[in-house]
Amino acid sequence: MGPHPAVAAIRLAVRRVLHDILTEYAASQAATATTTATAQAATATATSTAAGTGTGIAAGAPAGVGVTAGPGTARSPEPGTGAAAGTTTAPGATGPADQGRPAPAFRPERPLRLDHPPAPSSRLPEAAATAPVSALPRPSTPASHAAATAATGPLVLVACSGGADSMALASALAFEARKLNIRAGGITVDHGLQDGSDLRAAEVASRLSAMGLDPVEAVSVRVGRDGGPEAAARDARYGALDAAAERHGAVAVLLGHTRDDQAETVLLGLARGSGIRSLSGMAAVSGHRRRYRRPFLELDRQTARKACMVQALPVWDDPHNADPAYTRSRLRHEGLPALEKALGKGVVEALARTAQLSRDDADALDTWAADADAAVRDETGHLECAKLYALPPAVRRRVLRRAVIDAGSPAGSLFARHIEEVDRLITGWRGQGAINLPGRVEARRQSGRLVIRQG
Repeated sequence: MGPHPAVAAIRLAVRRVLHDILTEYAASQAATATTTATAQAATATATSTAAGTGTGIAAGAPAGVGVTAGPGTARSPEPGTGAAAGTTTAPGATGPADQGRPAPAFRPERPLRLDHPPAPSSRLPEAAATAPVSALPRPSTPASHAAATAATGPLVLVACSGGADSMALASALAFEARKLNIRAGGITVDHGLQDGSDLRAAEVASRLSAMGLDPVEAVSVRVGRDGGPEAAARDARYGALDAAAERHGAVAVLLGHTRDDQAETVLLGLARGSGIRSLSGMAAVSGHRRRYRRPFLELDRQTARKACMVQALPVWDDPHNADPAYTRSRLRHEGLPALEKALGKGVVEALARTAQLSRDDADALDTWAADADAAVRDETGHLECAKLYALPPAVRRRVLRRAVIDAGSPAGSLFARHIEEVDRLITGWRGQGAINLPGRVEARRQSGRLVIRQG
């Protein structure tokens, strides 16, 4: 008899992601091996050429003529040997002080050794040929981590709060990693926002270890105030996860966001009046070198909870998730149920589908804007207003947003209303002054150019 349908669903979702990680990792290792082998061959060739050149000079030098010392060549005589100043005695030759006694036996220099470490194995799965070469991070940790990775496979971490979504994810990772050449570990983050949060983090870490995950770490963070409590906690959490991934040499971190979380994210973007990128929700793969993976974006929250229940996994329900002081909590417990009551079932699925369609469109527009950026700049690199005006509005606003961020404005603090004001310098120019933007960035129109700089 097979596993419960909910358990089978979460395992399948994780298995697909792990296969993608292995394929990308194999391609990355192949590229590393090729680069290493090429560098070693170049070094060996240069060293051999230098050694051969030095030996040839010494062999062809007549006795009494100075030569430059090198591997296998004569060295300058010790003081008191009687050799004339400015001359060097070649091997086997005798100087004035040596007349009448046998020449000393020649002892060659110690031979030069070209020891090259063997290149990593290049026996890779066939599917690796189609994966992006630089998709995954290479461990920036000590050599012991790299050696362990080569021997037992890449390390994948799961971020686990102790809730149903992340506990289900951790259990699926532990099960699937045993069948693949993957090491599985876990990280839980203590935000320090509740009494006893340190004890909760220690308990979650213990449960992860009991699943067979290794390494397992509980990390404490200090939550700031920038952007509100939810955004500040999120920034602190991702900072801790990034640091843990670097510390342990992990190639990926799995996150337990579900289809319900995706629907909430889309609605929050709509409420802010954000553009199509915000309506795209969360990407299945994101972060530096594709670090973060979200296997459950096509599964609903109830499937994860059911999987925990049938496996008798203890879960912890964060009281903040039910606190109406938080916008996402109100949306989860009041907004979405009201929408489903008014519009019928299927709202969550429709919103998640909207996110994917929006992401496809946003990616295409971002590519168009990146290509257009160079074409709308003059020889000094400034944006030309006439050329910007000729672009479609969606492309122009993307060019402007990227320029403002490049000038030093924080992306998380830059909203649609800011870009609209900058856009008016192009489309509604009437001599208005500079636009002040987050991060002390200023945008002004000057002599037909758009000048964006940090003050």
